[in-house]
Amino acid sequence: MLPRVGDSNGAEQVREVDDPLMKRGFADTRLGQIHYVVAGSGPPVLLLHQTPRSWDEYRDVIPVLGTRFRTFAMDTIGFGDSARLSGPASVESYADGVLAFMAAMELDRVSIVGHHTGGVIAVELAAHHPERVDRLVLSGTTCVDEEGRRRAAEWPPIDEVSFSPDGSHLMALWRNRQSYYPPDRPDLLQRLVVDALKVLDRVEEGHIAVDSFHMEELLPQITAPTLLMCGTEDWAAFPDLERLASYLPHAKVVEVQGTGVAMVDHVPHEFAAIVMDFLGGSSA
Repeated sequence: MLPRVGDSNGAEQVREVDDPLMKRGFADTRLGQIHYVVAGSGPPVLLLHQTPRSWDEYRDVIPVLGTRFRTFAMDTIGFGDSARLSGPASVESYADGVLAFMAAMELDRVSIVGHHTGGVIAVELAAHHPERVDRLVLSGTTCVDEEGRRRAAEWPPIDEVSFSPDGSHLMALWRNRQSYYPPDRPDLLQRLVVDALKVLDRVEEGHIAVDSFHMEELLPQITAPTLLMCGTEDWAAFPDLERLASYLPHAKVVEVQGTGVAMVDHVPHEFAAIVMDFLGGSSA
């Protein structure tokens, strides 16, 4: 049964979203309300999005995963409709928000799927809380070791724009992200822009948090069965894939042809099929 207002797990009333199989809710946590969407039944799976997206990045993935798994897609704290962070953003603070959400929803152990920023958050969780992570999917996840931090320091800000009374900052945000999305899918770019506008005053914080993270100290601690998947056109993560895999010699690696940073919502059915195949496999 879906949680309603006043339940002991602290979840607010759940509302339907576009797909009748998906329900929207707010979990009351020690860090404030965290917004999420849930669908399906079975072993629990938690989806973590990239910066500056929300659960909406997984909009077309959730119904597919929901056919076999109890699928949760949360707005990372500080993004979407979730509570804002009271202090500086960090990968650790984002991971703390995930733990708070899991506690509110009484999820003792989940499989985690993280894309870009979500993947880095998932590394933090899997390394420090192995008892909470069943299986791990790192999608389009950059390898933030010494080399990764050096390379990231050379990148210009991605989403940072200055507010303009004439609205020209909206076009600047669109243009900054246009090359990340397939030219025939402006609808996907529009969904990112909508998410970015919700957190425009802190829109770059997720990237800054990731770029200063020390992943090399944590990757060897991961014990959960792990899948590394990445689009071959992902300019940020694909060059790191081999190096990331070297830290995780037990991991399965899948290259997804013809897609990039927008892989999750660009090829959602292919993405979901790869994830389902891995989550449904044996631990051997």
